[in-house]
Amino acid sequence: MQVKAWACELPALHQLPLSRWSTTDLVRQLCQTGLVASISGSTLWRWLHQDAIRPWYHRSWIFPKDPDFAEKAGRLLDLYGRQWEGKPLKADEFVISADEKTSIQARRRIHPTEPCKPGRPCRVENRYKRGGAWVYLSALDVHNARVFGRCETQNGIVPFDRLVEQVMTRPPYNDARRVFWIVDNCSVHRGKAAVERLHSQYPRHPRLQLVHAPTHASWLNQIEIYFSIVQRKVLTPNDFSDLNALAERLFDFQYYWESTAQPFEWKFNRQDLKELLDKLDQPDTNWAATE
Repeated sequence: MQVKAWACELPALHQLPLSRWSTTDLVRQLCQTGLVASISGSTLWRWLHQDAIRPWYHRSWIFPKDPDFAEKAGRLLDLYGRQWEGKPLKADEFVISADEKTSIQARRRIHPTEPCKPGRPCRVENRYKRGGAWVYLSALDVHNARVFGRCETQNGIVPFDRLVEQVMTRPPYNDARRVFWIVDNCSVHRGKAAVERLHSQYPRHPRLQLVHAPTHASWLNQIEIYFSIVQRKVLTPNDFSDLNALAERLFDFQYYWESTAQPFEWKFNRQDLKELLDKLDQPDTNWAATE
């Protein structure tokens, strides 16, 4: 059907200054080109709905280009399942998921935030004064739901090494058989250089082992789940008098969260990963769209 064919084409192919179609835009163009004499938006929507065509939706995505993506990602999934190189982890072996949440601003609102009342939500002033920003470095003990965090004025090798020191000098990690650190590939802890640096700087932690996630795989790093919780429960809405108040809230939330937290129920395994990568290899993958 020509109407559905139009909906499946990008507007730019028809010299239109649009990034994606809406029902209103499609109706207008179909009538102007003479494909239909007249049509309502609800009728057009019903036609497209029959074939699950949603041209007004879009989804951002990226193909993994790392030729070893499956193996690198599989190592993380094994660790989440308390396995390493085909052997179960022992009780004194730990898995740490670490990363940085950058540019967390302290926004002091011009007028005080008002609590909710019957029939009225909480009110947060739109205008604010910037009070600076922290880099929030965090390490999550995956299997014990413990969080270690610190606020730094900037990101870099030295702040990350301080986070490592903060964790590795505390029990039970200081006497552990092995402590696996899952990290991404940013310059702070990238590749063999980071491994050699940590081993040379912390010879008293010879059992510390960095495990790098493949590129474009932050969705496999469990600390990102904790960051999303922090964003929802601590930083939204953002109303802090200064950086000290912001840091205090972040640290207090760590203890608050740990008091009731359970390890994340991670179910995605190597088989799920294989099925996902096989799906990506199919040229006509049917992506579920998001608005």
